[in-house]
Amino acid sequence: MENEIILDNNIETYLSYLRYERKLSKNTYESYRYNLIKICNFFGHSKLLKLNEEDIRLFLYNSKESSKTNAHYLSVLKSFYDYMLDLEKININPCENIKSPKLEKKLPKFLTEEEVDKLLNIRCNKPIDYRNKAMLELLYATGMRISELLNLQLSNIHEEEAVVKVMGKGSKERVIPMSDITIKYLNLYLKEYRNYILKTKQSEYVFINYNGSRMSRQGFFKILKKLCDETGIKKEISPHILRHSFATHLLNNGADLRIIQELLGHENITTTEIYSHISNEKIKEDYSKHPHYKA
Repeated sequence: MENEIILDNNIETYLSYLRYERKLSKNTYESYRYNLIKICNFFGHSKLLKLNEEDIRLFLYNSKESSKTNAHYLSVLKSFYDYMLDLEKININPCENIKSPKLEKKLPKFLTEEEVDKLLNIRCNKPIDYRNKAMLELLYATGMRISELLNLQLSNIHEEEAVVKVMGKGSKERVIPMSDITIKYLNLYLKEYRNYILKTKQSEYVFINYNGSRMSRQGFFKILKKLCDETGIKKEISPHILRHSFATHLLNNGADLRIIQELLGHENITTTEIYSHISNEKIKEDYSKHPHYKA
């Protein structure tokens, strides 16, 4: 098992630096560790400090991975060697002259407004139907990440102000408005049906499963997939696609890009600008229907 591998002392020192000094998130830390293990498996676990530029180019060439994965390998190695330079373990960073692979810019997938309407048209007969309806309405109405949705606690919901407080990346809090329809179904779930699901248990989390535990990513994904099958939505679906749909529909309906940036919790406006490309593609697609377009 990879988790049981005993790593070289230099790598362990570097990983400790990432965790305790740079304070990387758990997911980012694990991705660095995972990639270092894969690189070590290729070269051998005691040879990392002996590699040269040609060795690393050879590894990237033979990795048979995507440009995005290779770019991350290179980023991890550059960071590792920079740290080793600071510790005076090496004299030169062998990655210094290696350019990162060009990444393909893929436009995020999203649902049309009609498809979202289909998805949200849930027949509510049982307590879990009201929970599912509230989850989807809130996710689409706010554009929050699935991790943010599932970590919501009762104290995060502010009905009177019609806002929800979200703890985003880097423990940064943001306040997102909620629509009337979202508040309606959230209230129905919280006040009339949540206790049926909880039974005798207690939980501060807003969305819970029948065990009384916080709803999991896997649980949410199964619900989403089932609803797509039932409503005839054939697109590949994920919770993040609802986030993309939220941003795309806002932009298509005239919202300012800076406002969308704030709502999504993006630190950099360039991350949000991808939705401008989607909007432009939609304009081109619609314009192509002009009777003289191909004249």
